[in-house]
Amino acid sequence: MKKFMAVYFGSAESMSNWKAMDDAMRKQLEKAGKEAWAKWGAANASAIVDHGSPLGKTKRISAQGIADIRNEIAVWSIVQAESHEAAARLFENHPHFAIFPGDAIEVMECLPMPEM
Repeated sequence: MKKFMAVYFGSAESMSNWKAMDDAMRKQLEKAGKEAWAKWGAANASAIVDHGSPLGKTKRISAQGIADIRNEIAVWSIVQAESHEAAARLFENHPHFAIFPGDAIEVMECLPMPEM
C-alpha cells in the first residue's frame, strides 16, 4: 500500500460566508458535518493512517527571513491506498466541502525520501 497526504483547502471567502450564516443554521450544519465526518472516518478506518488535524496560522521561512502569511490550507491527513486514484476516491463528497465551507481536497503520494 502507498501512503498519500490529503490537504484540505478553505478560502477566506468560504469562511466569511460560513460565519455570516444564521447562527442556528450554522450550528445545525456543524452538527451534521461532525456526524458525517465521523461516519466517513469509520467507513474508511482501514485506509486512515493518521487523521491529522486542523492547521493554525502560517509563517513562511525563506532566504529573505520569516513572514506571517495566509494560505488556504485548513486540515491534513494521511491515508493508504493501492493507487493515487483509489486514494482520491476516498474523498469524493467528503463532508469538508459537502457540508462544511471547505473548497477542495488535494491528494498527493508520500514518496520515499531520497538517500543522502
